[in-house]
Amino acid sequence: MKFANPFRPGAGHPPPYLAGRSTEIREFERLLEQPVILTNLVLTGLRGVGKTVLMDGSLKPLAQSKDWLWTGNEISETINVSEDRLAQRLITDLSVITSRFVVNTNVVHGMGFLPQREERPIVLDHDLLEGLYKSTPGLVSDKLKAVLEVAWHAVSGSGAKGIVLAYDEAQNLADRAEKDQYPLSLLLDIFQSIQRKGIPIMLVLTGLPTLFPKLVEARTFAERMFKVVTLDKLDERDRREAIEKPITDRRCPIRFTVQAVDEIANCSGGYPYFIQYICYEMFEAYLGPSDGVPNPGITVAHIARKLDQDFFAGRWNNVTDRQRDLLVIIASLRNPDDEFTIMEVVEGSKQHGKKPFSPSHVGQMLSTLSELGLIFKNRHGKYSFAVPMMAAFIQRQTEEND
Repeated sequence: MKFANPFRPGAGHPPPYLAGRSTEIREFERLLEQPVILTNLVLTGLRGVGKTVLMDGSLKPLAQSKDWLWTGNEISETINVSEDRLAQRLITDLSVITSRFVVNTNVVHGMGFLPQREERPIVLDHDLLEGLYKSTPGLVSDKLKAVLEVAWHAVSGSGAKGIVLAYDEAQNLADRAEKDQYPLSLLLDIFQSIQRKGIPIMLVLTGLPTLFPKLVEARTFAERMFKVVTLDKLDERDRREAIEKPITDRRCPIRFTVQAVDEIANCSGGYPYFIQYICYEMFEAYLGPSDGVPNPGITVAHIARKLDQDFFAGRWNNVTDRQRDLLVIIASLRNPDDEFTIMEVVEGSKQHGKKPFSPSHVGQMLSTLSELGLIFKNRHGKYSFAVPMMAAFIQRQTEEND
């Protein structure tokens, strides 16, 4: 029987071994021990650092093991259409855990000559929560607070310590002042309100580094409402464990050489997704993915080329020639993977041999590149690549063109 490839480079797929996240897990464990919810969690980082994997594969089981109920979803941009859309998202997710709790019994009288009496349990399902939402007077915030309070009242007798509402891709949340719709502000307002009442419903948000600045911009009290945990690339030891641990099974037909492990660790930059991708492709090459013919001559450099096409090329092809010029300048800065300012890019453009950029032009283009998901701006007005190892990819493209 063929030994299955243990590596999983899919989006959000749990790896065979989660390396290097013990500190973040302990931080969340401390939040679960709060007697009153004063602090919620923001889990942030670049794409490929394993935010979704950590939330679903470690934080969720940890919360459940400590008698917390967990529900949530992925935030799509359609949620921002209206406050009511956000309300429907919360109601739907809450109903997943509340629908198994009986809140009353319904008496049904039978038909015919002999009256009959039958009691049927009424559970707090989606229809009941939605009915409560619609029948509660007031604003959307008043309605949602009532729903959350009733939901907790229904489950509190079960021994649950609290409820975690967890949302992935939360950077998609945004207010729309032009439409008089404020779903992001609404979310923050209702959680601050119910937590002040001592109701143990915790909010966990994961997203790109743009997430927390958006929260603070929407409501300044968000700065005191969340603990921000930033996932970074793995250190040398954790990289090696992520590469080697999945193939320690004695039935595994291959082993990576010391040189291969070093090259994978370096080429991946320490980003968990890239480690999974490179190891998966190497494993497939060694065993013969389709024709059963192994290709032990495959190198990490070959896989890196494939990664360029699968991961980076699509993003690179979406930008204009002038935007590429700007990205090439950024990639040529002294530390392109760190933060940079508009003036640093302007100065870099003067030394690049092409038409230099003005500060206003750089600012406008960085804003556009942010909308494309290539750049993000932090709270202090500095910028960074939103895609890990994008600078190295751009440098390779530049070398090829030269």
